Amino acid sequence: MRIALDTNAYVAYFRNDPEILHRIQQAEMILLPFVVLGELRGGFLGGRQSEQNERRLAEFLNSPRVQPLFPDEQTTHHYARLYLQLRKQGTPIPINDLWIAALVIQHDLILCSRDAHFEHLPQLARA
Repeated sequence: MRIALDTNAYVAYFRNDPEILHRIQQAEMILLPFVVLGELRGGFLGGRQSEQNERRLAEFLNSPRVQPLFPDEQTTHHYARLYLQLRKQGTPIPINDLWIAALVIQHDLILCSRDAHFEHLPQLARA
């Protein structure tokens, strides 16, 4: 199983949430979308444990099962289709989460997230 972590799943993992721990332990590959890395680092900079959190993220990224996930031109096509779908449904989601969904669909991943608004995208596999 190849999973992509949303920001809230990454945070839950480091808070030892049993459900998220299990999902991550079961995954053969863990991908961190670029937006998640940006959200995490933005949160780190605004917090009191910025250096510690950045070190922890670097250690996590150094695992052979973990890699960052970046968009390419194909991602923009997935993004556009999802954007239009959500707009027609009248169920917009945050832009960062739309990029995450596009990457997850493009790379045939399973999304690990606690955000309910991803339910507006039934084609998105979720853990």
